[in-house]
Amino acid sequence: MNKQSIDYPTLAFIDIETTGSNFDRDRITEIGIKTLSNNGVSIWESLINPHLYIPQNIQRLTGISPQMVSDKPSFEEIARDLKAELEGKIFVAHNARFDYGFIKASFKRMGVDFKPKVLCTVKLSRLLFPNQARHNLDTIIREHGLTVSARHRALGDADLLFQFWQICEREVGKERLLEALNQLVGNASLPPNIDQELIDSIPDTPGCYIFYGENRTPLYIGKSISLRSRVMGHFQGSLTQRKEMKLSLQVRDIDWIETGGELGALILESKLIKERMPSMNIKLRRSRDLCAWSLNKDANGALKPTLVNHKDLMPGLQDNLFGLFYNKREANSYLKAIAKKYRLCEVLLGLEKAVDGKACFGYQVKQCSGACIGIMPTEMHNLQLRTAMELYRVQVWPYKGPIAIKDNGEMIVLDKWCYLGTAINEDELTELKSAGDAEFDLDIYKIVKKALAGQYQNQVIHLS
Repeated sequence: MNKQSIDYPTLAFIDIETTGSNFDRDRITEIGIKTLSNNGVSIWESLINPHLYIPQNIQRLTGISPQMVSDKPSFEEIARDLKAELEGKIFVAHNARFDYGFIKASFKRMGVDFKPKVLCTVKLSRLLFPNQARHNLDTIIREHGLTVSARHRALGDADLLFQFWQICEREVGKERLLEALNQLVGNASLPPNIDQELIDSIPDTPGCYIFYGENRTPLYIGKSISLRSRVMGHFQGSLTQRKEMKLSLQVRDIDWIETGGELGALILESKLIKERMPSMNIKLRRSRDLCAWSLNKDANGALKPTLVNHKDLMPGLQDNLFGLFYNKREANSYLKAIAKKYRLCEVLLGLEKAVDGKACFGYQVKQCSGACIGIMPTEMHNLQLRTAMELYRVQVWPYKGPIAIKDNGEMIVLDKWCYLGTAINEDELTELKSAGDAEFDLDIYKIVKKALAGQYQNQVIHLS
């Protein structure tokens, strides 16, 4: 062994290879550890049988084939030795969330709790070399002239981290490096590109937060009554949830906007997602094809749903609207679902073409009560249809004019279910009251309707 006298805790430089990036589905195929302690430098490595197929692209990247691991031990078989090897050491890895997350998940499946102190070398690089444009491992290799022995093999990459540590010590000195170590250890839940200082500056108040990726591209927008706690929840969840891990690895910056309370945060989230279209939000997207059903009698006295398209919709003013859907396909799916549930006739609903004198297909498979051939009276079919649709009636605006809802010091101004803005004083309130009509938004309609039926029903100020 190479004797060295150091002032640091014992450091285990770790890299793993896996069958993929999903903690739950994928498994580890190789672990390499290079330990630096007061006793010198030691190594530990093992190929691991994942008992899963190794995808071709992973085989090409790492050079690890199914044949190489077929007779190797499983993780469970090396777990005891691995835990002993890492006991009492600082867990040092590049993008440590990945390596730490996989090993933690593997131990967890065995019922073993694994909670070492963790140092991420991406964070270390960003802290010590802030002028460096990128901090991925290939950039670090190039910028600092590291010697590559076996790229994308566990021990080879672990050795690169050990070399980088030596470079850091030479460039900034032991004292500064130890200071950086103490500053970064313990923040394993933070993404590589996010500093604790930024997290500490986020208030624990209601509002919305925006995660940005490269070039300030919006990744995700969320809301909370406790901003800092919710943001940290994303990062802590990334150790066990694939979506959160993907978000954490891409995030480069965080912004936030405070609101008076929960209602303001809900409305702001809906607006921001539609304006900025973050890549990882799949809900609350803007719809230009909004539609609803209305009920009208045909020449035979049967109630028939008629689709009201976006250009003819006036939600909040029209009394005969049911459902509000993002598009025609969703509207038809809803109508088919209630037809099946209440045994209504799809011919009378306009979902199926009538054939003179013949029952509809639904009647033939016992999903229609026979209104199409007179077995069920038209009046009874009308009653059942209206009863089913009534559950989804679009509520007419219940006030004479605009209102404001008090939300912890802010006043949220609305008219005909449309959001006009947020006021904090009388002048702003007067300005918003006379601002004119705003565009109807289905998500905001749902938010406001629920709020007025719940905790905000006694917080209404009439402005007309």
